[in-house]
Amino acid sequence: MASQSERSIEVNGRAYRLPSTPTVVVCVDGCEYDYLEAAVAAGVAPFIGKMLRGGAAFKGDCVIPSFTNPNNLSIVCGVPPSVHGICGNYFWDPDANDGKGAEVMMNDPVYLRAGTLLAAAADAGASVAVVTAKDKLRRLLGWQMKGICFSAEKADAVTCEENGIDDVLGLVGLPVPDVYSAGLSEFVFAAGVRMAETRELDLMYLSTTDYVQHKAAPGTEGANAFYAMMDGYLARLDELGWVVALTADHGMNAKHDSKTGEPNVIYLQDVLDEWLGARAARVILPITDPYVVHHGALGSFATIYLPREVRAAQVIERIGGLSGIEVVLDNKAACERFELPNDRVGDIVVISRQDVALGTRRDEHDLSGLTVPLRSHGGLSEQTVPLIFNRLIDRASTEGKSLRNFDIFDLSLNHVVVS
Repeated sequence: MASQSERSIEVNGRAYRLPSTPTVVVCVDGCEYDYLEAAVAAGVAPFIGKMLRGGAAFKGDCVIPSFTNPNNLSIVCGVPPSVHGICGNYFWDPDANDGKGAEVMMNDPVYLRAGTLLAAAADAGASVAVVTAKDKLRRLLGWQMKGICFSAEKADAVTCEENGIDDVLGLVGLPVPDVYSAGLSEFVFAAGVRMAETRELDLMYLSTTDYVQHKAAPGTEGANAFYAMMDGYLARLDELGWVVALTADHGMNAKHDSKTGEPNVIYLQDVLDEWLGARAARVILPITDPYVVHHGALGSFATIYLPREVRAAQVIERIGGLSGIEVVLDNKAACERFELPNDRVGDIVVISRQDVALGTRRDEHDLSGLTVPLRSHGGLSEQTVPLIFNRLIDRASTEGKSLRNFDIFDLSLNHVVVS
C-alpha cells in the first residue's frame, strides 16, 4: 500500500501529494513583503527572519482584484477566479431578487464553481482543519470539506455538527476577540497552534484579517507588534515539526494625501451620474463586505454596468482621462488580462493608481470610522505578495516561473526538499 506521501489528488487540473509531514498554509491578510522585512530588521520577528534567510522566500502575484475573497479562494482552489468564480467580496447578481438583479455578498458557496484542495484532501483521508478570522469566508473555505472549519469571529458558537469541533474557547484559552482588532488574527494563530498540539492533523489553512495593515504601515510600532505576535506562533508550529508556508491575499498602500492625510478618492458614481444622468450606470465596489469601518468600502478596483444605449469605448476614454486612474478596460479585455469570469464583471473595469481609491457617491461612504489616514488595496499596486517557507523548495519548481499566491499549496506539498 502506498504511503500518504506517495498518494496524490487532482484538483482543478493540478496534482498535489498528500502531506507526509503536517503542513500549514497561512494567508496573512494584507501582508506585503515590506511588513516582514521591517519586522525582521527591527529584531521582533526572528523566526520570520529565519524563514527569509534559511528557508525559501519568493515574491509572487496575487489575483486581481486584490481583495480577500477572490484570493483566498484562488489559494485553496489553486486556480484563478475565471475557474472558481469568486471575483470579489461583493458583486451584481443578475439572477437575484426574482431575476431583477441585486448587489449581494459573494460569500455563499452557491457562487463557487470549483472544488477546493481542502475538501479533496479530506475526501482522500487527510485530517484537515481551517481557521479563518472572519465568518464571511468560513462557508466558502469549508465547502464540502469533512474536517474542522470555524471562524475566530464566531468561536463561541462552534459545534461538532457544524464545525467539526466544539469548545474552541476552552481549547484556545482566549475570549472571542473584537472583529476590529489585532486579536482576531491572534485567535486564528493560537487556535492553529493548539490544534497542532492536541490533534493529529495533516493539513491546516489559517486565514487572518487585515485590520492592522489597514491601520499601520510597515515598520511602525503597531505593525511590528502584530508580526512579533505572529512570529511566536509560527515558531511554535515549526518546533512541532510542521511545514510552514506563508503567503498573502494582497498587499496594502496609503490612499491619502501625504500632507493633509485626507483620502484620495475618485467617486465614480458621482462622475458617471454627471456624465450619463442619475443612476443610468451602476458602479460596483467588490471590496464591500460587512466590515468596512477601517476602509470605508474604498479600494482601488471597481466595475461599471452601463445602460445598453451607451458605448463602453466612449466611457472608457473619458474615465482614462481622469487623474488617478491607472487602468480602464472593457469586460473582455479585463477578464482576459486578470483571469476573471465575464458574467460576474461589469461592462468596464477601473483600477486606480497606488495612492488613489475608488468610491461610488461621496455621500454613500461613511468615513467616520477612519481613525488614521486611509490605507487600502484592490489594484495592481497591491499585487505583489510573499511566498515564504520554513523548508527549502526544489529550485527547479520555481526557476523561470512567475509565481502566484495560489501556487503556495503546490510548492508546500509537492516541492519541499526532503533532507
